[in-house]
Amino acid sequence: MMRDKVLSLVGLATKAGRCASGEFMTERSVKSGTAALVIVASDASENTKGMFRNMCEFYKVPIYFYADKDTLGHAMGKEFRASLAILDEGFAKGIQKQMERNTIA
Repeated sequence: MMRDKVLSLVGLATKAGRCASGEFMTERSVKSGTAALVIVASDASENTKGMFRNMCEFYKVPIYFYADKDTLGHAMGKEFRASLAILDEGFAKGIQKQMERNTIA
């Protein structure tokens, strides 16, 4: 139940055109300052996780490791995705709220 809340927000952000996905686009949105939040699949390579962790720390973008590549891709109506950036503060806040709830629950 909990997972679906996050994924449905990702889906909505994608439909609204407020989501960038794939390693290249995610990286570009973080570095250009348009990313409000980054989600990396839990089953992404350690290399990918480390790169985004460091990048998000440096650019002060919240980052979460969540679900797996298939699930993230599916939420966006695409093939599997290891990373995505939410480009909208509203969606980012909603997702963060769900993530915080996840950690408490």
